Amino acid sequence: MKQSDQRILTTHVGSLPRTVALRDLLVRQDRGENVDASALAREAEAAVRHVVAKQLEVGIDVGNDGEQPRVGFSTYPARRMRGFGGESKRRMSRDIAEHPDYMARLSRLRSGAARINDAPQAVAEVAYTDLGEATAECDLFQRGVAGTKGFAEPFMTAASPGVIATIMLDAFYGSHERYIRALAREMRKEYELIVARGFVLQLDCPDLAMERARFFQDESLDGFLGAVALHIDAINEAIAAIPRDRVRLHLCWGNYDGPHTHDVPLEPLLPIIYRAKVGALSLPLASPRHQHELKAFGQHPLPNDMLFLPGVIDSTTNVVEHPEVVADRIAAAVGAVGDRTRVLASVDCGFGTFAGSQLVEESVVWAKLRALRHGADLATKRLWG
Repeated sequence: MKQSDQRILTTHVGSLPRTVALRDLLVRQDRGENVDASALAREAEAAVRHVVAKQLEVGIDVGNDGEQPRVGFSTYPARRMRGFGGESKRRMSRDIAEHPDYMARLSRLRSGAARINDAPQAVAEVAYTDLGEATAECDLFQRGVAGTKGFAEPFMTAASPGVIATIMLDAFYGSHERYIRALAREMRKEYELIVARGFVLQLDCPDLAMERARFFQDESLDGFLGAVALHIDAINEAIAAIPRDRVRLHLCWGNYDGPHTHDVPLEPLLPIIYRAKVGALSLPLASPRHQHELKAFGQHPLPNDMLFLPGVIDSTTNVVEHPEVVADRIAAAVGAVGDRTRVLASVDCGFGTFAGSQLVEESVVWAKLRALRHGADLATKRLWG
């Protein structure tokens, strides 16, 4: 993976806003309606070209396709794999359940969005037998970059076994571990494809933190940490054939503007997260609930062979961060790691994790990413002189 050898490089977490037309087609398809496949393909093609151009325009160094062809960052495998159907009954997060007025607001915001709490579930043996849609997305991204100056490095996201299992629930295996292992076995096909096509693989793993207050809310902390260890083991199984410096891992506490009062601290998670055989760690550190988590690296230093992608832009608010604030956050991250070359400035989470569920308006997203670039330039002047 590219390092910040001469200046602070910029990246983001993956999902970017979709056009209204693409959003509507994806949501209708997700709900089981028949949609015009050619219209969907045209809209996805145009959307990828648009987000690639905008990322390059605002100064993103390590960019992607914005997850434009996907209905959701974690639920898209239901279309690509066999074994999913029906409807999951996902539990509400503890912090949201404690604030019914906020829950009502969130429901209003997500009306007309892709399925999040009622996504398909595993109803049979999961099997990834056709990589056609994944291959088509790689092709689409490469066409979108063609004719541009290109990114310093392209990446592509993929759902981790753990996040799939905790959002698209099990109604077949009867064992969380069996389900996780099956997902790892099958998803490795997509992971290996992405890397073979020349992209850095980003594994989206909010389950490693977010699900403490949701799927595992009845577990003790030790019980949850045991589940995190299982999920990391599954990741390592799935990427065993991929060099660790071609994989980056993103974890978060959930990309919503809620209370987050039951979020698990980062400190007990880090030693387990470090077992992942990946080359970079992406964390949300701009959120007012988690800015202090940088202190955890004092107790558990980042491994020498791992890059750090701190979130220095909040993905849940339409306030555009001042570049000086961004630069301060980058400098603090460099101080925690002790090596400016191993820090890439990033965003807390995605800006369009599910089609139709978007907290930040598109024009503001680009303003935020431009502020990320400006802040990285200021940090570069401070750090390199």
